[in-house]
Amino acid sequence: MFSHKAESLDALPHIRHGFFTREGGVSSGIYASLNCGLGSDDNKGAVSENRARIAADMGVSADQLLTVHQIHSATVQTVTDTWTPATAPQADAMVTTQAGVALGVLAADCTPVLFADHTARVIGAAHAGWKGAFTGVLEATIDAMIALGATRNNITAAVGPCISRDAYEVGPEFRARFLDADTVNEKWFTPSALDGHFMFDLTAFVAARLDAARIDTIERLNLCTYADEQKFFSYRRTTHRGEPDYGRQMSVIALSPTA
Repeated sequence: MFSHKAESLDALPHIRHGFFTREGGVSSGIYASLNCGLGSDDNKGAVSENRARIAADMGVSADQLLTVHQIHSATVQTVTDTWTPATAPQADAMVTTQAGVALGVLAADCTPVLFADHTARVIGAAHAGWKGAFTGVLEATIDAMIALGATRNNITAAVGPCISRDAYEVGPEFRARFLDADTVNEKWFTPSALDGHFMFDLTAFVAARLDAARIDTIERLNLCTYADEQKFFSYRRTTHRGEPDYGRQMSVIALSPTA
């Protein structure tokens, strides 16, 4: 099993994390092999085993690895107790001060962002596609962490693998939505080879939102889910190929006990 690490998070005491790839699981075919998406049509037993492997790697039991029912929103769930996948709340981010609980977000082109204030012992995880990032899921996650005792200048944020600008072509109506909100957003778009279309830099947009939220330490992994088929699932790559479904990789953060 392989996961990418953010150096900034890895340097923090009592914080465990991983941006897991699609490698090291038991799923097969288009889901090979570490598919963690219960919403996919993959064998549910295989998905459960994949999740259990990630939980073990994070040093928690399978029932302590929590995910939410992601809906491309700005909703944040504060974790005070565990739940099952069947009872998972609808949200796109989680925060907690609970040690021994792992927060996982799923993605297959959208941006996973992991947060930690190791001094206050507050962690967070957000699923930030264009819609969630645009409507404030990152800022909402930071606010929820602050409500638990974190401070902005102590929060480290790591921006994980997602679709890169070179692979993210959008139409004029997509760009117009961003410019209507703020003309400064024009900087995230460059003309594509198709007339009237643009390439959108999701990673840079997410990092800029974090910077505007006054987060001092922001690390970008700069890994493209579309381009690297061996390591990552990609919704857009699946769509371009006309494949029937796709897997999801998981990014996870957890607090370790202090003693």
